[in-house]
Amino acid sequence: MQPPLDSDLMRSFLAVADTGSVTAAAGRLGRTQSAVSLQVKRLEDSLGQPLFARQARGVELTPRGAQLLPYARRIVALLEEAALAVREKPLTGPVRVGIPDEYSATVLHRALAAFDERHEGVEVTIRCDHSEGQMRALGEDDLDLAVIYDWSYVEEGEVLCIDPTVWVTSTAHVQHLRNPVPVGVYFRSDWCRDFAEESLNRMGIGWRAAWSCDMAGGLRAAVINGIAIAPLSRSTIPPGCRELTPADGYPIVDSARVVLRRNPRGTSEAIEGMAQMLRDAFRPLAETAP
Repeated sequence: MQPPLDSDLMRSFLAVADTGSVTAAAGRLGRTQSAVSLQVKRLEDSLGQPLFARQARGVELTPRGAQLLPYARRIVALLEEAALAVREKPLTGPVRVGIPDEYSATVLHRALAAFDERHEGVEVTIRCDHSEGQMRALGEDDLDLAVIYDWSYVEEGEVLCIDPTVWVTSTAHVQHLRNPVPVGVYFRSDWCRDFAEESLNRMGIGWRAAWSCDMAGGLRAAVINGIAIAPLSRSTIPPGCRELTPADGYPIVDSARVVLRRNPRGTSEAIEGMAQMLRDAFRPLAETAP
């Protein structure tokens, strides 16, 4: 009978997989390099499979390591959620939070669901909208918290991370090689006109609007299905797609700050709990930002 997998070993495995380095993983975990190496070796011995291939600069996952990775993430996340559920004081009351569509299906969907499950007495209301709409809702007292993009570096608030907007293409359809380039754009968007479209014009790239929508989910669909390239937050690039870099002839669109804004009219324990959840959800992005 095979021994059960140790959650502590899984945490070490995840840290090495995420950082690509035993040394960096040791720093993240607050352990020595030798201790992390021993943890990984114990896990590999337990599974009877090598999980990492040693390279000149760090390590990379083997096929078996890549197979284990999503299971390890689920196991560790579930353990952390269970610990929070037992230790945390249950919160009560309403919380109205605004989030960008970019993160509704990526960074925040699991975190929001976990918060809702842990605090059954909290009535969470979510508004998924562009930053301009979130700011108006805060001003009209329709939101308690709002996660917004600040691409001009003028908005006050708590900076959660820097998440640049980049041009993204499907690796299977390579629409960026066509002339004119089919592009996904937001309609009725000053940002799209002044930043995304202007970045193409500035580089002298011939393009046409092949897909128009009002939410980032629509742009992701356009890229995934090979209809157009589109400007997306770097952290939300879908599987099967990649960032277009200056080597491809495409500049970064912006280096937007992701900012947490608060309603100045008041707060509560439930609102503060939601604010902490948002910090925790964006912390991995902040730690991996260049």
